[in-house]
Amino acid sequence: MIARRLACRLTALVLVALAAPAGAQEPLEPAPPGSRAEGVLVERLRQGGAVLFFRHADTSGEPCDSLYRIGQRDGQRNISEDGRAQSAAIGRRMTELDIPVALPVLAGPVFRARDTAEIAFGAGHVEVTDSLLADDYAGSRLSWILAEHERLFGAPVDGTGNRVLVGHRGPATMVIGSAVRGRALPEGGAIVIEPRGGDGYAVLGILDLAPAPSGGFSECNF
Repeated sequence: MIARRLACRLTALVLVALAAPAGAQEPLEPAPPGSRAEGVLVERLRQGGAVLFFRHADTSGEPCDSLYRIGQRDGQRNISEDGRAQSAAIGRRMTELDIPVALPVLAGPVFRARDTAEIAFGAGHVEVTDSLLADDYAGSRLSWILAEHERLFGAPVDGTGNRVLVGHRGPATMVIGSAVRGRALPEGGAIVIEPRGGDGYAVLGILDLAPAPSGGFSECNF
C-alpha cells in the first residue's frame, strides 16, 4: 500500500512538471511506445477524468482534399490502408494498457477522423459531431469550432473514464498553441489533456500508441 501511494505521488509530481498552460511551452515530442514518458501518461489515464485528443490516422499516399464537402467521401483525404491498421492497433493498445474510455467517443464528420474513431473503438461507440470539424472545412463556423475544442478540452469528465476525441491537427494547434505545432502531433498521435473546468486545461504530453509506418506526416500536411 505504501509503495502504491509513493508511486502515485511520483506520477503526480512528474505530471505537474510536464503540464503547462496552453501555448506556453516548446513543441512537445511524442512519448515512444514502451518508454517511461508513455508510462507516466498511461498511469494518469488509468485514473480517468482526463481528455485524449487523437489526430486521425495515417493518410500517406492518399489524394489531398479537393472538394471540402462534409458527407462526400470522394474529394476528401482519407486514411490509407496503413491508417486503417493503425486505427485498429490504437484500439487494441487502449485495451491492453487498461485505459478507460467514457462513451461515446466523439469524432469529427470528415471521414478520416470518423473512420479512425469507428475502427479503433467500434462504430456503435462513436458519436459524430461538427464540434470536431477540420478547420479547412469550417468556413464561417471556425470561431465556434475552436470554442468547442476549448470546451471539450476543459470541461470536467463525468464518471471514471477519459473523454476521447478524434479530430484534426489544425484546430488543436490553433487552440493549444506552440506545444503541439510542427511535428509534435503525428497522424494517429494523441494529446493528453488535464481538464480544469473554469480554469481551462493543461497539456500533459503526447502519446503515439501505434506509430504510423510513414512517420505520421503526409505530403498534404507538411
